[in-house]
Amino acid sequence: MARNALLDIKRSLDGHIGERILLKANGGRRKTVERSGILEETYPSVFVVKLDDDQLFERVSYSYADILTETVELTVCRENEHIRITFVQQ
Repeated sequence: MARNALLDIKRSLDGHIGERILLKANGGRRKTVERSGILEETYPSVFVVKLDDDQLFERVSYSYADILTETVELTVCRENEHIRITFVQQ
């Protein structure tokens, strides 16, 4: 079940490669880190985001399990809509 959930999240991200995204990640000790950038690539276990120029790091990667456990919130930002990537159990 969990393996299928991770694969479903990866597949949903595959369709958004090259699009602008907004990340909200748990930074520990009640801190939330917000970053924005472009979804650059998806791999079998992780996805990579190329951050905007004003960020400290150039790229960050997170696992699909981070989305599943809601440690990371990922929103695809299009011109007139925002799409939040989540896993909905059926």
